[in-house]
Amino acid sequence: MILCTECYIQKDDKTLMLYRNKKENDINKNKYIGIGGRFEHGESPEECLIREVFEETGLTLTCFEFRGMITFLTVNNECEPIYMFVFTADGFSGEVKDCDEGELHWVETERIEELNLWEGDHLMWKWLKGDDGVFSGKFVYDGNDLADDWVKFY
Repeated sequence: MILCTECYIQKDDKTLMLYRNKKENDINKNKYIGIGGRFEHGESPEECLIREVFEETGLTLTCFEFRGMITFLTVNNECEPIYMFVFTADGFSGEVKDCDEGELHWVETERIEELNLWEGDHLMWKWLKGDDGVFSGKFVYDGNDLADDWVKFY
């Protein structure tokens, strides 16, 4: 099982997105994703979030909000289950630095869904834009596509 965080940092109607294009054999290659990564031993979701955002962007978060959790599975169990804690943030200090995992881009928030995202991220982004409170969902992937049995719990 893999535990990770993802954060959508927002400022002036823009969201900081990571275009993953620098690592070989990257499952996220050529996709836009939020900022985040895997837990280190003993970390809480918030500690992981703060550390990962700083490591990938150089920004120190000062105001963030837990928005939901996504469980990722694969049809044939070829990958370990991933449990991702999703946050948004609108308070930070520092300046964006280069990231060794890809290119960081401030993207107009209204254009996020036009980007090359994972299919499930398109759904999650709609949930993030909504006013339904905290969400929980399960995305089952068959290769790069969502299988028919993905589900949103609330």
